[in-house]
Amino acid sequence: MEDNSIEKKYNKFIIAVSIIIPVVVAILFGVKLKDFGYNVEPLSMLPPVYATINGITAVVLIAAVMAIKNGKRLLHERLMTFAIALSVAFLVMYVAYHMTADSTKFGDLNHDGILDAVESAKVGSLRLVYFVILITHILLSIAIIPLVLISYVRALGQQFDRHKKIAKITFPIWLYVAVTGVVVFLMISPYYAN
Repeated sequence: MEDNSIEKKYNKFIIAVSIIIPVVVAILFGVKLKDFGYNVEPLSMLPPVYATINGITAVVLIAAVMAIKNGKRLLHERLMTFAIALSVAFLVMYVAYHMTADSTKFGDLNHDGILDAVESAKVGSLRLVYFVILITHILLSIAIIPLVLISYVRALGQQFDRHKKIAKITFPIWLYVAVTGVVVFLMISPYYAN
């Protein structure tokens, strides 16, 4: 029978983090620093930075899988740790941006915060495509948190058979989240107010 003690040791932490992160992000997403009297300029330089971080994360994830398939365990471990660090950096920047800027409406060409009939007609069904990608990106970004943590803990505990089983689920979901993060940015960026 396999020793699951390291996983059991971290189970409460994994559950707590998997709940706390989405809840805190949801709360902070609704907090605007200007509402508390802070005269803070929107951090408009962050979306392209965190979109780039998503792109780099996707490349790092692919490189990490290639490394382990080529028997380079230490390189794989370092790349996966780097991918986690990139995801944390993304999250911090994403929250910081949304605490300083109003939400952008897809299709709002004149940047007035209102999607009128003319603007809506111009984007047409592309708006639906955008929301499908955005919603799946958000839902899977929540689901990926425990999967990454469990995968990482199993690797730390050298439970490589169990790590490999969950990593086969974790990898495509994390890759999807990273890639769609870039796609969402590219689709919404024309509507950012400068």
